[in-house]
Amino acid sequence: MGRVNQLRQNRRSSITLEAHLTGETREALDSQQWAVTLETTAGFIATRYHPANGHAAATEGVVWVGGAGGGLDGPARGLYPAMCIQLQERGISGLRLHYRFLNDLPECVLDTLLGVAFLEAQGVQRTAIVGHSFGGAVVISAGALSPKVQAVVAMSTQTYGTDLAPQLAPRPLLLVHGSNDRVLPDACSRQVFAMAHEPKQLEIFPGAGHGLDECREELIDLLLGWIPSYFAEAKNVENLHP
Repeated sequence: MGRVNQLRQNRRSSITLEAHLTGETREALDSQQWAVTLETTAGFIATRYHPANGHAAATEGVVWVGGAGGGLDGPARGLYPAMCIQLQERGISGLRLHYRFLNDLPECVLDTLLGVAFLEAQGVQRTAIVGHSFGGAVVISAGALSPKVQAVVAMSTQTYGTDLAPQLAPRPLLLVHGSNDRVLPDACSRQVFAMAHEPKQLEIFPGAGHGLDECREELIDLLLGWIPSYFAEAKNVENLHP
C-alpha cells in the first residue's frame, strides 16, 4: 500500500522517517461515512471516510486535521463533517483524521501524509489538505513535503512549523483567520502569508475568534468555492500537459 517518506526537521538535525499503510478496518456508520482505522507501520490512525456520493472512482479528495488536541470535527461547530457531506455531493471524497500523537508536529505531519496515501489508494489523484490552529502548521509542512498535495488550507494557524510555506508554490495556499482570535492572533496568518509565494490568499473574518464559530456559514461558502476551483484548475493543467 501507500508509502510515505517524511523529513523530520529541527534546528540541529534532520531525521528521515519512513512509514507506510499495511491495511485497514472499516465499519459503516451511516450511508455517508465509514469509521476507518488505518493500519500503518507507525501505528493505528482513527479516521472517518466520506466516499464521494455516486463516484466510486472519485479522483479528488480532502484530508481534514484538527489542532493540537486532534479530533475529527474541526472548528466552527463541526465544520469538517459538514464540509465532507457537501463535498461528497460534488464528487469529492473526504477523510477526517485524528492524530496518533497529539501536539507532535513531525508525527502529525506523518499521519496527514498517510491520510493522503489512503485516499490515493482509493483512486484519488488530486488531494487538498485542511488544518486548524496547530493543524495549520501540520498541513503546510505536509503539503511542502508531498508533491501529491494540490492545495493547502490553514485556518487560525500558528507560526511555529510553517517555515516550509514558501515551498508550497506553485500549489495554492489559503489562510483563514478571525480578527478577534485571542489564542493565536491574526498576525500569525499574516506572517505566513508574507512568507508564502503565489498563488496565495488571506481571508480575515472580522470579529471571529479562534474557533471561527462566528463566521461558520461564510467559511463554508469560501471552502465550497475555493477547493473545487483549484481541483478544476489542476485538472485543466493535467489535460494541457498529459
